[in-house]
Amino acid sequence: MKTLLIATALALAAAGALAQADEAMNKAGCLACHAKDKKLVGPSFKDIAARYKGQDVVARLMDKVRQGGSGSFGPIPMAPNPPDKINDADLKAAVEQILKT
Repeated sequence: MKTLLIATALALAAAGALAQADEAMNKAGCLACHAKDKKLVGPSFKDIAARYKGQDVVARLMDKVRQGGSGSFGPIPMAPNPPDKINDADLKAAVEQILKT
């Protein structure tokens, strides 16, 4: 019984974190250029996850999002996304979620 309760609590916490990351990405405008499984203006989350699979790149990708730039997935630049657009905690959760896609 305890194991079931713990598993349920962990599942609910994970679902809450996922919803928070989705909401933060939507609010920050990420979903205007990115989608889970298809290229829009920028690469899909699946393409990003595939490129960095097995690598410890959360901090590097957070810097990339903060600074913006181009060249990683083509010539179209990504605008910088400062902390007033998406805070550090939400950005970290979003990057971690993308890498799990």
